[in-house]
Amino acid sequence: MLALLCSFLLLAARASTDMDTDTAEPGSNTAEQIRDMHVKVTEIWQALTHRGARDGGPGADLYTACSVQPSASIGAAQPRVTGLVLFRQLAPGAKLEAFLDLEGFTAEHNGSARAIHVHQFGDVSQGCEATGPHYNPLGVPHPQHPGDFGNFWVRDGSLWKYRTGLNASLVGPHSIVGRAVVVHAGQDDLGRGGDQASVENGNAGPRLACCVVGVCGPEPWARQAQKHAERKKRWRENECKAA
Repeated sequence: MLALLCSFLLLAARASTDMDTDTAEPGSNTAEQIRDMHVKVTEIWQALTHRGARDGGPGADLYTACSVQPSASIGAAQPRVTGLVLFRQLAPGAKLEAFLDLEGFTAEHNGSARAIHVHQFGDVSQGCEATGPHYNPLGVPHPQHPGDFGNFWVRDGSLWKYRTGLNASLVGPHSIVGRAVVVHAGQDDLGRGGDQASVENGNAGPRLACCVVGVCGPEPWARQAQKHAERKKRWRENECKAA
C-alpha cells in the first residue's frame, strides 16, 4: 500500500516539476493543478487505508498515545502538569475520540478552563515553545485547525475527559501523528477575541505542558475505557443516593 502511494506521489512531483518549467503561458493554472493532484492523492490514500480497515488489516482501528510533561520553559509559579492523552480513530475519515487524563493543577485552578491544541512540530527538546504554531495545513483561521480541541475544565486539581467528534486525523496527508499536543495556561476564546492572535491561537496563553503524538496498541485505550466505565458507574450511584 505504501509503495503504491509513493508511486503516485512521485508522479505528482514529476508533473509539478514539468509545470514549473513550462513558462509558455504566463498566469497559467499551475496552483490549481497541484491542488487537484493533492486531492487525488488524498483520495487514493483514504481508499487504500479504508480497504485495510474494512478487511481488518493494518488499517483497522488506529490508536495513539501522548505522555504529557511540563514545559521546560514555564515559570516556577505555574502548575506542573503531567498525564496522558489518547486518541482513537475507527476508520479513515472518521472523527477522533480522545481520553485526556491530566493532573498537577492547584486548588485555585478548580473550575477554570484550559485550552488544548495540536501544534505543528513534535519537538519538545527545548520546552513546549519549540512545538511551533498551531498545526494548520489548510491555512484556515482558528478554531478550524485540525487539533483545535477547545476548552477542558479542571476539577479537584485534575482534568479528565472523554470526548468524541474531534476534528483531526491519525492517517492521511494531514495526520497529527508526530506532532505535539499542547496544554495552555488560559482559556481558548474560540476566535472571538477580535484580534489577530484570536484567529491564530485563541489567545490561550502560555504553554504549560506538551507531548508528541505516537502510534500505540489498543491496550492504553482499553484501560482508560475501563476507568471511564467505572467513573460513570460511581456517578450514577452517587446520583441515586442523592435522590
